[in-house]
Amino acid sequence: MKRFRRRRSPRFSGQSFNKLIPNMITVLAVCFGLSGVRFALAGKWELAVAMIVLAAVFDTLDGRMARLLRAQSKFGAELDSLSDFVSFGVAPGVIVFLWALEPLTSFGWMAVLFYATCCMLRLARFNTRLDDDKPSFAYNYFTGVPAPAGAGLALLPLMLDFQVGLSPVQAPWLVAVWLVVVGLLMVSQVPTFSFKRMKVPQPMVLPILIGAGLVIAGVVSAPWFMLALLIIAYLGSIPLSVIAYRRLLKEAEQMAAAAPVPPEPNGVADSVPGATEPGQGDRPTKLH
Repeated sequence: MKRFRRRRSPRFSGQSFNKLIPNMITVLAVCFGLSGVRFALAGKWELAVAMIVLAAVFDTLDGRMARLLRAQSKFGAELDSLSDFVSFGVAPGVIVFLWALEPLTSFGWMAVLFYATCCMLRLARFNTRLDDDKPSFAYNYFTGVPAPAGAGLALLPLMLDFQVGLSPVQAPWLVAVWLVVVGLLMVSQVPTFSFKRMKVPQPMVLPILIGAGLVIAGVVSAPWFMLALLIIAYLGSIPLSVIAYRRLLKEAEQMAAAAPVPPEPNGVADSVPGATEPGQGDRPTKLH
C-alpha cells in the first residue's frame, strides 16, 4: 500500500524584531509631531513645541539605531522621509499659523504652504542625491538646512516668547516673513554642517563631553532659553559652514589640478605594453 506523506505547510520568511525597532521609532516620531498639532489646537503652545522637539530626538535615534542593528532598508528610508515631512514640515507650519498667523488669514496660510512645500522639496532632493558621487569632505555637509533644523528655526519665535515674553516676536507679518526665510534656507544650495560623520580630535573629547553636560543641565533647568540659544547658535554657524566648505572645495580643486595627468594612448606602441615602433629596416618592402 502506498504511503502518503503529509504535505508541509509553506513557511513564510519573517523579519526579526530587531529590524523593526528603527521603524517603530520613526512611527513614534510622527506620532509626536501630530500630537504637537493637537496641543496647538488646544492652545497649549509649550506642549505643542515640546512634541516637535521629541519628534526631532526620535528622528535622530531611528537612523542611528538602524545602522547599529544593521536594519537599513528602502522601506525605512521612505518611512523616515514621510515622518520628517509630517513632523517638521506640516506640524510646525500649522502650529505657527495657529499661534500667530491666523490674523493674516489667506496670507498667513500661504506662508505655511510655502514652508511645508519647501520642506517636501528638500526631502525629495536629499533622497535623490543619496547615490551621487561627491568628494569625501562633502559628506560632512548638508545641502541646505535639514528638515529638523528647519522646524527648530520655524518655532524659534515661540521659544523666545516662552522664555522672554517678547510681544514683537508674535507680530503676524514678521512671523510670516521668518517662515518664508526658513523655507528658502531648506531648499537653498547653502552648505550646512552635518555632525553625523565628523570625527572629534582626541584632545577635544573631554571639553565636548563637559559642554554636552552643561547643555543638558541647561535644558533641564531652563529648557526654552537653552533650546533657543542652541538654535540661534546653529543659525550663526551657517556662515562658518559656507566658509569652511568653500575652503575645502578650493583645496580639493587645487589638488586635482596639481595631480599628474596620465598620457593618452597614441597608437599601438602606447596601447600595447612592451610594443615598440619597428625600425625602417624591419619593415617589409612589399605586402603580399
